[in-house]
Formats: sequence, structure tokens, C-alpha cells
Amino acid sequence: MKPSRLMLFTAVALLAPMAPALTATAAPAGDAAPADAVARPQLALSDPGFENGGTGWTFGAGTGVGTGNRHGGVRFLYLDSGAGKTAKQTLVAPRNGSYDFSAWIGSAGTGGTYTVRVNGETVETVDLPQHPGYARYTISGVELRTGDVLEISFGSGSSWVNADDLMISPAAPADPEVTSSDPEVVEMFGWAKKKANSWVQLPGTVGPVNVDEYQTGGTGTAPYEAAYWAGYANRSAYYSRDMTHQLAGAHILGLDAENKTMLRSYASSATAEHKYFPVWALNFDAKTYLSIDYKSPDNFVREVPAVFELVEKAGQAYLWTGDKSYVDDPALWDFYRHSTEQFIDLHNSAKSNGKVKVAEGTGNGIFSCAASYNEQDGDGLAEAGDGIASQYQAYLAMATLARGKGDNALAKKYDRRAADLKAYYNKDWSGSGSGADMVRAYTTSGAPVTGWGKENSVFVPMKQIIEPGPRNDAYLDYIQAKELGPEGSPNIESTTYLPDMFFRNNRDDTAWTWMKKIYGQRETQHINSSQGPNGDYPEVSFSLVSQTVEGLMGIAPDAANHKVTTQSRLPSGMKWLQSADVPIGKSTITVRHDGATKSTLTNNARSGAFRWEARFKGVHQKITVNGVPQRVRTKKVDGVTYTYATPTVRAGATTVVKVSG
Repeated sequence: MKPSRLMLFTAVALLAPMAPALTATAAPAGDAAPADAVARPQLALSDPGFENGGTGWTFGAGTGVGTGNRHGGVRFLYLDSGAGKTAKQTLVAPRNGSYDFSAWIGSAGTGGTYTVRVNGETVETVDLPQHPGYARYTISGVELRTGDVLEISFGSGSSWVNADDLMISPAAPADPEVTSSDPEVVEMFGWAKKKANSWVQLPGTVGPVNVDEYQTGGTGTAPYEAAYWAGYANRSAYYSRDMTHQLAGAHILGLDAENKTMLRSYASSATAEHKYFPVWALNFDAKTYLSIDYKSPDNFVREVPAVFELVEKAGQAYLWTGDKSYVDDPALWDFYRHSTEQFIDLHNSAKSNGKVKVAEGTGNGIFSCAASYNEQDGDGLAEAGDGIASQYQAYLAMATLARGKGDNALAKKYDRRAADLKAYYNKDWSGSGSGADMVRAYTTSGAPVTGWGKENSVFVPMKQIIEPGPRNDAYLDYIQAKELGPEGSPNIESTTYLPDMFFRNNRDDTAWTWMKKIYGQRETQHINSSQGPNGDYPEVSFSLVSQTVEGLMGIAPDAANHKVTTQSRLPSGMKWLQSADVPIGKSTITVRHDGATKSTLTNNARSGAFRWEARFKGVHQKITVNGVPQRVRTKKVDGVTYTYATPTVRAGATTVVKVSG
């Protein structure tokens, strides 16, 4: 995505002035919001971006609507310096609900406040720090009953306070909790959970479409579907690259309706006219292609890895939820098949790959099909490491989805394709080099490219297409050195992939170090000056949620088959870590790791059982289940040997597995 200068002026502009009719091309609708979310009155702020001059707001002395230091659009709320100045909006809740209220706020001094009250009682007050640049503040979990009086207010401080672009989000359906011997991971997860949910759209809200840094007012309005922000906050859309990385964190917060709506909107856009490329970004109506990135059917942003990541993440969503619509929905199924069949055939001409096929870019930039997510490096490349590695994972996801559909023959076909592609990558595509000598791309003329490629380097071990062993280890060392040096990823959203990469390669201490580094930079100004702090880039919070549960806890679900695998990835010095109420299928589990030798799982369901594979790295002499000795079994997975047990954990039960020796 290109850098942005101005920010979205409203996410809930039910009362915003109507703009011209929609002009961008629209795809078929995704899963609609629940009918009552649209038909029944929806909670909505009046003039949340102050573009109508503050309609619906009450202004005290020394407050009002100004122009100049706005966050988005043209206007903003100002409060002059000095105590006692307030501006507020009061409204009556039209229905029961639980909500998060967010606002972009800047304050030149201390003492300012952002407050939510219900029926005159203060729910929460945020004491604003001195932070002249806009940052996003959220008051979460506000419970409202029909007829309750809600008040949102801003108070002055020792210097001016500015506010803009308020947003209402439905409270997260799931509420997992993390506890630990290490207070930092508890604080980190709590922050990430709250911040991630603040980006969720309230279905049925009417908001602008085609807002970007050049069209700050957009080109019209439309009812929003169930979706969440994935990309820059100055654009009224979600992006495929961001969304795929946020999907697991979204599920952990219970945002399964949002995940499915967004995946389905991409699936619907991957038409024959687009040569089976999904569009790069869709507006929050889940229909309209974002106009800054879509000009015509042969002139729109497209990057090869996104096609395959969408398939991979659909498979991941199926494993987390067990939702049969991921294999039964014709639009989704056609997308999977087209992406792993016709799409590859249509984009495989620049370089011969023997008996396997590798999808390629044109080498002519992102509006003509880039081979890599690394847009600075994409021109001139036909094949890139992040593309081929993502294709490998898409094949594996197709095998999973095919088994879910009951087509074992098709599943075996994709398993073979994945194995063949991996063998080809390790023998021919990337040659015999390691570290800086690893081939990480090919040009349109067929020349190999080595050295540092950011995403087209990082994705290779992250997607586990390299055979485990010394070569993979050397490449991980090389990536770590590069990321820590002056050529490291300049933007936080690229850095968020590093914990995933290191966790998947059992470098737990390094992965945790990167998580702490990312969290520690949450107040640092983003490289794009209009984005606000790094922590206000949505991918940061969503990925920290998933990296805690999938990474540190090593939870890998198979909801459709009532199975779950765990592996402690606790770093040095973290004695224990527990994740409670993690949603899998239609219920939740609670998992605790004590070091690397003891794991506990509670099945929180009222009925049904989980088959739990409790893994422990290494070969151990003894293993017990609830204190009862078991036969020691070992297996090798991705080059690592594990000792494991597979107890059945019935509804309401807690099981403890422990190894020793």
C-alpha cells in the first residue's frame, strides 16, 4: 500500500452528507450482516468527523469546530487550553448492545479527558497524555440497554485538545484471557485485544466509500458489512495482505462473521475477467472495489502472494471454526480451485519450472501484477520467494479443505503438488546456497536473485518451504542479522511477520524478543506520518493476539474433527503462561504451559470432547496423563522430534500431561 497523508473522516457517518453516487466497480455481495442489524435502528453518532460543523454536539465556551489541524476530512473538534471546557454528544440507545468507542485525539499538554457515561454514571475516563499528534483512544465494553442515555465528552487540559473521527465498534464476541508469571505478556495481550477490537465495523452502519488521501470525502456512502480495518486508516477499505495476517487474531476475538464476509468478498472478485486475481482492497460494504487501487479490469493492484494467502487463510479459518461453509460455499470453493489451477496456468510463462508450475508476476509494477509483497523490489521479478512459499501453503490448505469436503482423492492430489513444489524449491529453484547466497527470486529474463529481499526472504522460512536443517538455520540467522541492521524492514507491518517466522522454526526466544520489540514501539510514530503511532496500525494488535495464542501457546486447532494440538513455546525466563477461553469450533478451551514439560488443557464445552495431542520438544523418558504413566511415543514434525500423548478431554474436564527425563 502506498503511503498516505490524510485520514478517514468517519467510520460511522450515518448522518454525514450524501456524496455523489458510487463510481468504483462493485463485486457480488459477500455474506450479509444479520438482517436485524440493518433493519432495526443502529447506534450511531451524529457527525463523528465534525464535517457537518458539529451537528448533534453540545459545545461549551472555548470549544467548537475548526479547520487546519484536522485528523481527516476538513474539520475537527477543538478545546482551548484551560480547565472547565467541554464538548459532548448525548444519544439514546435504540437497542441492547455492548460497544467500544474510539476517537483520534491530540493534546498539546496534560489534563485533557475523554469520557463515556451511561445514564449519568461514568463508565471510563481516559486521562490524555501530552501528545500533540493524533493517536487513537478507545473505551471498551460499554454495555447499553434500550433507552439508556449515552454521553461521549471531551474535557480541556493545560493546553489545547483536538478530537476527530469517532468510531463505534461492537464489543468482541470472544473474550480470551492471558495470565502468566511474566506481567509483560499479560499487559501486551490485554492491550492488543482491546486495540484490535476497536477496528471492527458495526454492521449496518452507513459510511463513506472510496475514501483515500486524494478523495478525503469519498465518492458516496453505503451500508457497511461485518468487517474490520486491515490497512491504513485513511482509506475506507480492508486490504488482502493485511487481512490475511489478521485473520487468526480476529478469530481468537470471535470475529468469524467478519473473517468470512471479507474472504468471500475477495473470492467473489477473483473473476475470469481479472484472470482470477482477487482485487487488492474492498470498501467496508464488502462489494465496492477501492478506487485508488482499482482502475479497470486490467489495471488494478495485484500481488501474487495474496492470491495464495487467501486460500491458506481460508483453510486456517476452517481449522479454527469447523464451519462447513468454508468447504460447501460454491463461491469460496470456486475461488480455491481457480487460485490453485487456472490462476497458476494463466501466470506461468516467463520461466520454465519443469514438472511443477509457479505463478509469476509481470515485473511491471503493482498495477500490472507484482511477484512479491516487497513492492520496492517487485519490478523486474517474475517469481519471488514469498510467492512460491505462499503457493506451497495454498496447496496444503487445499488438501485440508478437500478432506473437509470429503474428497480424499483431491486432498491427496494437493498433498502431492505441495510435496513436488517443495522438492523443486529445495533442489532447483533456490539452488544449493544458504544465507546471503540463497536464491530468493528470479527476474523476467530468468536470472536468479540473491541477497536480502525483505518479504521475499522472510516468507520462505515462515511458510516452511525450505527443508529443515543447516540451510534453513543459516537463512534464519541471515534474516535476523538483516532485520537488526540498517536494511531491516522500515515499516512496522512488515516487522509483524518476524515473530511468526521464528515461532514456526522453534526459535522461541527470538520470536518473543520481536514481539516485545513490536509492542515496545507501539507509541513510536509510524513511518507514514498520517498513520499516527505504530500501535494504531491494525496489523500490530491483531498479530500480537495470534502470536500469543498460536505462537507462545502453540495451539493448533482442527475443530471439524474435534482435535487440538499444543506445544509450549515459552521463552527463557517465562515460567508459566495460560490462555483461557480460546474459541475453537463452537466452544472454548483453556491451555496452560508450565515451562516446556507440563501442559494442562480444559475443555470448556457443555458437551463433546477434544482429542488433544500434547507435544513436547525432544525425546523424554517418561510421560504421564493426569499422573498415570503412558507409553512414550515420539514423532518428527518439520525436522523436530517430539514426545507426545493423545488423551481425550471430555466436556468440562481438565487433563494434565507431563514429561520428564
